[in-house]
This record gives sequence, structure tokens and C-alpha cells, in this order.
Amino acid sequence: MPENIQNKLNISQIADKLLKDASVRFSKCEVENLLKLFSKCSRDAEKMDRMRFRDVLHNMFEMTDDMLMDRTFKAFDRDNDSLISKEEWVKGMSIYLKGSLEEQAKFCFDVYSMSAVNATESVISREDIHSMLKHCLVKQPTEEDPDEGVKDLVDLMLKKMDFDKDGRLSYEEYRRSVVEDPLLLEAFGPCLPCPKTRLVFLRSIEDPKMKKNNGNSGEVVAAAAESKLRPVP
Repeated sequence: MPENIQNKLNISQIADKLLKDASVRFSKCEVENLLKLFSKCSRDAEKMDRMRFRDVLHNMFEMTDDMLMDRTFKAFDRDNDSLISKEEWVKGMSIYLKGSLEEQAKFCFDVYSMSAVNATESVISREDIHSMLKHCLVKQPTEEDPDEGVKDLVDLMLKKMDFDKDGRLSYEEYRRSVVEDPLLLEAFGPCLPCPKTRLVFLRSIEDPKMKKNNGNSGEVVAAAAESKLRPVP
């Protein structure tokens, strides 16, 4: 069997297996295109390393913050082997691009949480929040001590979200805050794609038949014109 036909068969089989998982919210064509993109970005390796994943976040989703890119990698890397498998890639992208509010809340919490109460329970500590907000905020020329402003903001966020007043956020506290006010989803830094890059990426992996049925809205055309991303061949 010719190699290209074998590759298509393998991709189809992997897609069929992944689609049995209810958490995967893509069509078969979209999953296959995601797998093709995975192979291209990982240079045909079975798993994608941190640097190649960072390239994806930077080039396709315009993420520039080193800390958030590394933490997003951690959230995708579910088995903590410092590599992203094809399964982690597709399931991660499903939440990243099409997840419900609760799913994306769990994803963002995993990005933000670096501390732990024990071996199984992660939390977002005061130090985590300070570190992330310090990276996100732009220093003003008139500020003598910008760190004081960050500390005040950390106190404000904990006052609003830390319901048991223990100086850290459990997942349940973070989830409850986000459900009550969805604007808090990315309170500690942009770790989800903006509407434009999300739209362009989804269009790039879309089934051609769907593109024809949906037509090309002005919004899609404008976003595509501004993006370097091209459809998966």
C-alpha cells in the first residue's frame, strides 16, 4: 500500500477512536485535520515537545507570554510526561476552542495553579496570582513602586474570589467565581484564544463542505486576511 494512503488510513483510524470520547467536540474531518497539523508541527514525531507546542501558541494563537505558554503546555500535558500526545492534542484543543464554561474554567485553573495542598489537590496561591499579574500588567512611567499596585490587585482578587479567606483559591472557589461572573475566567492572564484567532483556526480545520454551506462572512474574511495561518493541506 502506498505510504500516503497508509498515512490517511492511520489518521482515519485514530480519528475514529478519538471521536468515541464525548469530550471531543469536532467532526471527523476536523479531527483528521488536527492530526495532520499535529504531524506537521511535531515534524512527524509521535509526540510534540514543549518548544514546538510553544511555536503553535505563538504562531497560530498570537500568545507571547512565556509563563502562560509554559503553563498552557502543562494544562495540555495530562500525563505529565513533558510531551503532548495526539490524544492530548485533540482533547486539549476541543476544550481550548469549543469547551463549555465549566470545561474552560477547569482548563484555566490548571494553567494558573502551580501550588498544591497535597499530592492531588492543586490551588492558586497568592504567590501564583502575584507572579501572573506582575507579568500581565504594564509598568507606568510615573509609578515609583509598581509592585505595590500588583499587591493591591492581588488583595482585591482574593477578596472577591477567596470565599473561605485562607489566602488561596481552590478549584471550587475559582469555578464558583467564574460561574457567577464569566469575565473572571481569564482573571490572571489570557490563556484562551481571542475570538479572531479562534475563528481563523476553526475555519482552517473545517470540513470544506461546511465552508461551502456556511459561506464566507465578512468577519471570517477579515480575520483570515490578518492571519498567517493557512488551511491544513
